[in-house]
This record gives sequence, structure tokens and C-alpha cells, in this order.
Amino acid sequence: MIPSLPVSDPAAPGDLPPADAATAPEPVVRRPIRSYVMRGGRTTEGQARALAELGPRLLVPYREAALDFAELFGREAPTILEIGFGMGDATAKIAQALPEKNFIGCEVHEPGVGSLLKHCGEMGLGNVRIVAFDAVRVLAHMIPPASLAGVHIFFPDPWHKKRHHKRRLIQPPFVADLVTRIAPGGYLHCATDWQPYAEQMLAVLSAEPTLRNTAEGYAPRPAYRPLTKFENRGLRLGHGVWDLVFERV
Repeated sequence: MIPSLPVSDPAAPGDLPPADAATAPEPVVRRPIRSYVMRGGRTTEGQARALAELGPRLLVPYREAALDFAELFGREAPTILEIGFGMGDATAKIAQALPEKNFIGCEVHEPGVGSLLKHCGEMGLGNVRIVAFDAVRVLAHMIPPASLAGVHIFFPDPWHKKRHHKRRLIQPPFVADLVTRIAPGGYLHCATDWQPYAEQMLAVLSAEPTLRNTAEGYAPRPAYRPLTKFENRGLRLGHGVWDLVFERV
């Protein structure tokens, strides 16, 4: 079962509110801005089977405790975090092409999680683990400082409308937190097919003092990132794709 966001525990029997609770003002609860929405979509039989059969071994429950990568994967190896892997096609291909590396994927969409698990089963991948939870909180509580060899953020939601730009994942506060989890010499690789978002990414990443651009502006697509079917279709239609690869100094 994919973990859901935690909720407050109900009051225990016998717990009584303070005498003035009826007159006390309700506290203002400010919900953090999310960079994703919980999409609909049906989980197929194959995905459900993968969740049931492979989930116990490859799904990592969310908890507010730092992961031990060596214990998690059963080996010492460079570890890559991928945020928002969608249906997991590219993730599986990269993990297959780079068996010497470990991959942790964060995704909240159940069919996508099931799809990646299905790929892992079909391709015999043992170097992938999945946390089906909000990546911002996973990063804050489960990823130790300076522990990652790299981070992949491929085609995050561009939130096209101006009033929704605040929901974009690549913002200065998030990047400042993210880079503390990347080891010196590690990298951050982002990709988008929305030019205005590419321009924002370039500005935000260039302004982070602990990152160095590996290219003059946008980078050529690294060989390890496969073209998705949607990307291929867009390229045939003349749409652009922008890769950004920055190194942690």
C-alpha cells in the first residue's frame, strides 16, 4: 500500500479541551504550497500486481529518519535521487544502463509507482528503491546531508499560468535545501520542455552560490537520459527541450 500523508490523531477518550477552548480563536494553519497535484488515473492489473509483489521489497516507507543507503541497497555505491519520475520509463532505463549506481525515486502518483515497480520486475533491476511521498519532505527528513552523487528532476510540472508560478518546484529556497544533500562534485540535472520554465531554472540555479554550470547556458542532453515517447513526439513537432546540468562545488 502506498503511504498517504499523515493526519492528526484523534483525541484519546477522556481527553478534555481546556475550559476556555470554546472562546479561544481557531489557530491559523498555513498549508505549504505544493508543486504537484494528486492526479487521477487507474492502476492497471499489472501495476497492482507489481505493487503487491515488489512493493514490500522496493518501496521505502516515509519516516522522519535519515536513510542509510548502504543498508537500504545492501552495498556501498553512488546514489542518485530522482524527483517526480512519472511512469518510470526513463528511470528504469537509466538504472539498467548504470547498474553501478543506486537510484531512489520519489513519486506520489500510484499508477506511476506501480509502473516503475513493474519495470523493475521485468528488467530485473535491484538498484532502484521508491519513496511514494512528497519529495520535499523526503529530502528534508530522509536524505542525509552531502550524501547524494546526483539529483534528477526531469519535466516537472511547469505550472503555465502566471498565478501558479509559485507552485513550480525549482525555486531558490528549495534549491538551497536540495544542494545541501548533494556531495561536493555531485550534480543536479533538470530538464523541461517549457522554455519560460527553462529560463527560470537557469536563473535560479545560476544564482545558487554552491552550484556551477557545466555548460554555457543550457547543456547538451547527457547520454544517460533517454528520450521519452512524449519528448520524441514533441521534437518531431518542433518543440524544444532544455537540459541544465550543474555541479555542486
